[in-house]
Amino acid sequence: MFRRDGAEVHLEPQVFDLLVLLGRHAGQLVTKDTLVEEVWRGLAVSDATINARISAARAAVGDDGKAQRVIRTIPRRGFILQAEVSGADTVARSEEMQTGEPLDIRYALSRDSSAIAWTSNGDGPPLVRISHWLSHLEIDWQGQIWRPTIERLSRTNRVIRYDLRGTGLSSRDAPLEGIDGFVDDLEAVMDAAGVAQANLFAASQAAPVAIAFAARFPERVGKLVIVGGYAEGRVFRPPHAEMVDEPTILSMIRLGWGKPGSPFMQALSTLFLPDGTPEQMAEMVHMQLATADPETAVTMRKVIDRFQVRDDLPKVRAPTLVFHAQDDAIHPITQGQRIAAGIPGARFVRLEGRNHMLLPQDPAWGQVMDMTDRFLHG
Repeated sequence: MFRRDGAEVHLEPQVFDLLVLLGRHAGQLVTKDTLVEEVWRGLAVSDATINARISAARAAVGDDGKAQRVIRTIPRRGFILQAEVSGADTVARSEEMQTGEPLDIRYALSRDSSAIAWTSNGDGPPLVRISHWLSHLEIDWQGQIWRPTIERLSRTNRVIRYDLRGTGLSSRDAPLEGIDGFVDDLEAVMDAAGVAQANLFAASQAAPVAIAFAARFPERVGKLVIVGGYAEGRVFRPPHAEMVDEPTILSMIRLGWGKPGSPFMQALSTLFLPDGTPEQMAEMVHMQLATADPETAVTMRKVIDRFQVRDDLPKVRAPTLVFHAQDDAIHPITQGQRIAAGIPGARFVRLEGRNHMLLPQDPAWGQVMDMTDRFLHG
């Protein structure tokens, strides 16, 4: 948490990391190369991106680019934090907490003996962030796409998250055959974490898994939050002009998976995060090969496109909050509406925008985070 004059100031994780780095080297030049290595983990970033984060850091400390009373730009070289810094040991510990502390990775054995990697962040009531198609415990925590969401949820919850079977740090040889195995994985992770009941946070294809789990084990689910989910997989939906069919998506995966310059990968990434920054697009490509090989990705896509939980909707008893972006190109808003209509008492929130993946720079991100916090703890 960052405060100025006693008031909390919301910072994106990279802005926080940047301030910590400058604070740790107060009065010393921090080069752009050092910033990229420490804050962006060596990813290629543009000068415009760096300058945008510097501008946000200045605003957070009450400075600006003209005055430069706190953060001074050294042209073509880097930046200096000119303000006096006290409590440097605290700054260093904060940096370690935010970026350097290794994750406590553990494993749960699912019903078919598949090993499911899981970890947790934060303190508070348990909230399980159910795994989805692209996830990797370490990359999610270090990256620009999912880390802001994990950190925000971890402020008031013990966030338990895990890698999908067959991907990430979980067993790569786990069977990929239907929704039952994914429901078993959620049960195994909750058991391994010592959680009898938890709230669930489910995005995209995690939604049908959450719905199936809540229908089978109502006593284990407190509240349910769904973002961009669906009740009927792609192959069960009636076709329409703007729908991307399964063969097209599978071809994009086979031809472009993990290839940064591929037009097929550019097209696939644009479907998921059309408003993503170049750095977020690059992270998505990096995550692909770290998460799964192309054929596993194809197999996984076929499986999750066949999830069907329409009959489970009336059996869900947990209070439910459903978010869906108006122009989501992966799962149409009609799927979110179907979920909200089928679960007794569910509340539906239409989000302005077109990103399937929650991006921290999207105004919808703050809306989802704020409403989720009130829903879970209000």
